[in-house]
Amino acid sequence: MNLFRNKEIKVFLFIYLLLSIAASAVASLISVWSVVLVVVICVISALLFILFTRKRYQAISDLSAQVDSILHGEYNINLIPDEEGELAVLCSELSKMTLRMRDQADRLEKDKRYLSDSLADISHQLRTPLTSIRMIVSRLADDEQSIEQQENIRKVNILLERTEWLISTLLKIARLESGTVQFSDESILIEALINDILEPLEILIDIKDISLSCDIKNNASFIGDRLWSTEALVNILKNCIEHCPNGGKLEIFATENPLYTEVIISDNGTGFDEKDIPHLFDRFYRGSNSAKESAGIGLNLSRMIISKQNGVITAANKASGGAQFTIRIYKGAI
Repeated sequence: MNLFRNKEIKVFLFIYLLLSIAASAVASLISVWSVVLVVVICVISALLFILFTRKRYQAISDLSAQVDSILHGEYNINLIPDEEGELAVLCSELSKMTLRMRDQADRLEKDKRYLSDSLADISHQLRTPLTSIRMIVSRLADDEQSIEQQENIRKVNILLERTEWLISTLLKIARLESGTVQFSDESILIEALINDILEPLEILIDIKDISLSCDIKNNASFIGDRLWSTEALVNILKNCIEHCPNGGKLEIFATENPLYTEVIISDNGTGFDEKDIPHLFDRFYRGSNSAKESAGIGLNLSRMIISKQNGVITAANKASGGAQFTIRIYKGAI
């Protein structure tokens, strides 16, 4: 601990030095021994002040270190000092606050476990009837049906898939908000991740005859959870593909520097209405260019996943036309 970094200590010692010099000057008018006596008294007084003040500030420094440990989740710390005084009162109040924080943390952890179990139960309860409905529809499709009935069955299948996706996405959002998701920390190569994501999307890309361009610089990578990162990027890529015209262009660019890994996904579609850009990642927000079946939760989920991995995502219109999503995963805290 550096006692002299405290401004009030330096000011006090400076004033004390001036007073000591003044006292020595007055004593010099009396005799040399008076000067010696004054100097000795001033030095001893200064040393005693520094000794006791240092002890006091050391106790404050120790208390500060203990509070820092509490802020980092270490609640089993004894803050009660052996001596009485104002510092002891402060320690007592901090100890009470720590006990309350520990109790709240325990209750919060129990609530998270309860919520996690409830979400799992809700997911099961919702998926069971949907699975039964899908099986019934599948059996109906196996029978000989008229063209009109076949079209109705196809529409039911589409609605079932959409309902299942909505339920799954909303449950994922609820899990992320409740803090019950544990993200893994693994090194993920952008190129390998993009290749895995694009494979199931190739049919959509081929149907619209979209030209795909991938430019991954210097084996760019980041630390994150592979499964959740896949979920985030799939939603963004699907959004670009949906708004890309037939024969359009989809571009993916990635690079890495000492501060962050950046992924840019863009298309040459209709882009965004300027008034929609600030709200694109808001839940249930549907922009003016949104598809009819859009629920407005895919981009919201992507932003939540990216932010949980120390990242940010922004959207903008390209100068040449089309939409552009920029993702940055930072290597340190932001």
